Amino acid sequence: MSDDGVVADEAIRAAWDSCRVLEKRTSANERRQAQERVQGAIDAYGPEEVSRGTVFLVGVLTGYLIVEQEGRNDRLDPLSDLIPAVIRKLPTFETADPVQVPMATGVLMAAAMGMDTVAWRDRFGPIPPNEALVHSFVLWLLADLFDSMTERPGTIDQLMRQTFDSMTAERS
Repeated sequence: MSDDGVVADEAIRAAWDSCRVLEKRTSANERRQAQERVQGAIDAYGPEEVSRGTVFLVGVLTGYLIVEQEGRNDRLDPLSDLIPAVIRKLPTFETADPVQVPMATGVLMAAAMGMDTVAWRDRFGPIPPNEALVHSFVLWLLADLFDSMTERPGTIDQLMRQTFDSMTAERS
């Protein structure tokens, strides 16, 4: 864990794959491949780094949502609309531990204020598994909200996969 919010690329990809596993539209084959990438990243970097990748992506998607809405009359205010809309839906996930919601809310607040979410979260120490799961649910909810706003299911997944593909191509 670094102090500057840097997260391993593979951990970020695994964090997105964890979100894709939650998505019902993900085919069985893609779900299996995503689970293998998640396990590979956990084996290589540890579950903490993948959790940090999830926190990073929560920041990225929150930023996308804020920018995507600029100039719209019906835009969600990040602090009074966006964050409550996401947090209110967390109880729909049976395994979401309510004790972890304040930290997830803090990460969303940091993102809405333009802060480095990973560096902000790192100040509080390691991410416990119950909290990591809540961040995964938040990421999925943000992705679902993005797709709903664009009225095109899978839009954010396509954008994220293109980003990961370009990152892989740059390293080759």
